[in-house]
Amino acid sequence: MRIVTFRTNNGLHPGLLINQHRVIDLALAYAEAQTTGEIDPSLKAPASVVDLIAGGPETFEACKKINDLAAENRLSLADIPISEIQLVAPIPRPLKNVFCVGSNYRAHVTEASRAQAKEDKVPKLPVFFTKPPTAVIGPDADVRLDPVVSEKMDYEVELGVIIGKAGRNIRAAEALDHIFGFTIINDVTARDLQRAHGGQFLKGKGLDTSCPMGPHIVTIDELGDFENLRISLTVNGETRQDGNTGNMIFPIPRLLESLSEGLTLEPGDILASGTPSGVGYAMDPPRFLTDGDIVTCRIEGIGELTNTVRNSQLSTKAA
Repeated sequence: MRIVTFRTNNGLHPGLLINQHRVIDLALAYAEAQTTGEIDPSLKAPASVVDLIAGGPETFEACKKINDLAAENRLSLADIPISEIQLVAPIPRPLKNVFCVGSNYRAHVTEASRAQAKEDKVPKLPVFFTKPPTAVIGPDADVRLDPVVSEKMDYEVELGVIIGKAGRNIRAAEALDHIFGFTIINDVTARDLQRAHGGQFLKGKGLDTSCPMGPHIVTIDELGDFENLRISLTVNGETRQDGNTGNMIFPIPRLLESLSEGLTLEPGDILASGTPSGVGYAMDPPRFLTDGDIVTCRIEGIGELTNTVRNSQLSTKAA
């Protein structure tokens, strides 16, 4: 299944993407399928994508049934052309900060070490940081570039992992049982803030609109081999990043094992799993994002996420 959140005049709604051209409103679909006896009339439709994820196997199976009915054109009342709605981030307001991983592709470690004149050394453990919920935006939303705050905004395409089942101290061998699905994330980064604040990641990576996400979540049963996916990014049509998720230093099961040590992961939690080489600050000379740039992230089996960079000076620096 491909799961979305969409906006209408009545607010935000969870839905299913069908054939890239149609969206099924889950609330309407539940009502229609229950009227015809296709799903249990006692089941309550999820009010959000997080509700869907937290609903467990019963909700998942009901949504799969609705997905099958929609594919057979048997849910006319719930079927909406995608041109008539606006997709937002599949989880528009995460309940926690988005978990992120730095330095998780070998070639990216090398380019970062070269750009910062550091020793080219692979980390022994995953490097974790977070981005706040206020950073999250959806497909086609603007990445705001405030030149008063940062003059060195950069991009990073990443495979996003969506947690489906709660767990703490998760073993790598059991990690797949805790994954609901995957999405695309652009870890937009203010490199000058990242350096100015002691090299720590939160400030430089936590600005508003710095976490484009979407356009949907692909469930793990549909995506298949998530450890062998082409992952790429273009700026104005020019390829900047082009890698494969199989080149991660710490594979996703290992990331979940490490992250969950003493830390409970819950349904709807999100992990951005690191970026391949080709980031702007490591180019010679560096090439940062500017007003009007169109950034498109692509991951095989998921799709593409496009956002435009727009100047939006909203701040004044303190004297």
